[in-house]
Amino acid sequence: MSQTKIDDLQAFLAVARDQSFTKAASKIGVTPSALSHTIRALEERLGVRLLARTTRNVAPTEAGERLMRSIAPLFEQITAEIEALGELREKPRGTIRITCTDDQIEMCVRPMLTGFLKAYPDITLELYVDYGFTNVVEERFDAGIRLGEAISKDMIAVRIGPDWRLIVVGSPEYFERHPPPKTPYDLTRHACVNIRHRPSGAIYAWEFEKNSKAFTVKVDGQLVFNSIMHVLNAAVDGIGLAYVPEELVAPYLADGRLKQILTSWCPYFQGYHLYYPNRRQTSPAFSAFVEAIKFKG
Repeated sequence: MSQTKIDDLQAFLAVARDQSFTKAASKIGVTPSALSHTIRALEERLGVRLLARTTRNVAPTEAGERLMRSIAPLFEQITAEIEALGELREKPRGTIRITCTDDQIEMCVRPMLTGFLKAYPDITLELYVDYGFTNVVEERFDAGIRLGEAISKDMIAVRIGPDWRLIVVGSPEYFERHPPPKTPYDLTRHACVNIRHRPSGAIYAWEFEKNSKAFTVKVDGQLVFNSIMHVLNAAVDGIGLAYVPEELVAPYLADGRLKQILTSWCPYFQGYHLYYPNRRQTSPAFSAFVEAIKFKG
C-alpha cells in the first residue's frame, strides 16, 4: 500500500474518532475542505461510503465502523513499535496520557512527580481528572487509575498505593451547631456534602462496615460535587460533614481544622492500581513511569 493511501486511512480514523472534520483537520494540520476531499477520494477508491455526513454531524457508517475496528489497533501497534525505538536513545521521551481523579493525583502521583520529571526531562505527563470510569482504549489514554477490585481482567494492573479508607469529618464550627452522630445511620439527620462521579450516575452512598457486615447510608445535603477536593474544602468551611480519604484529610486533622468521627465504622479499600491494555510492546517512557509510580511498600 502506498504512503498516500496509508495517510488517507489515518485521516479517516481521525475524522471517525472526533466525528468532526474541523477537529480532525486541526489535529492533522490540514484544512477541513482538504480533509473532506481526501475522505471522498478514499471512499471512491474503496467503492463504499465510510462516513455519514449531515449539516451538523459526521459519523461512521456500518462499513466505516468495521474499517475503524479493524485498522485502528494496527496503527496503534505501529505507533507503539516506533515509540519503542526510544530504547536506542539515552533517555526515554514522549507523552504519557493518564486518566485519574484529583485525590488519586494527590495520593499516588504527586509524591513521585518531582523526581520523575527531573529524571526524565524528555517525558511529558498529561493527567486528566475524570470520575467517570473512562475507557482508556476508546479514549486513547495510555493508562488509568482505579481501585484494584474495579479493574477489568483483560487489563494489566500495577499496584501504586497501600490500602486506604474514607473517613467522616467535620469542622469544629459544624460540631458546635450539631452534636456528632453516634452511628452512621444518624448521618441522615446531618448536612452532608455529597459526590456524584458521573453526570448521569447516582450520588455516592457512604460505605460502612461493622462486625464484618457492610452497608451503605444515603446522606443528604445542599451541596454535590464531582471532585473530592471540593468536598473536603466544603467540610473545612463548616458547610457539612464529608466522607474523604484519610490520607488527604490528615493535615486538617493535625491542625484542628477538622475532626474525625465514626472511625470504627469506616472500612479499608483495596489500594489504587494503574491499569492499561495488555499490549505486546510498551514505550520506554511508559515503562519508566510504571516503574516510578508502582507501590514499593
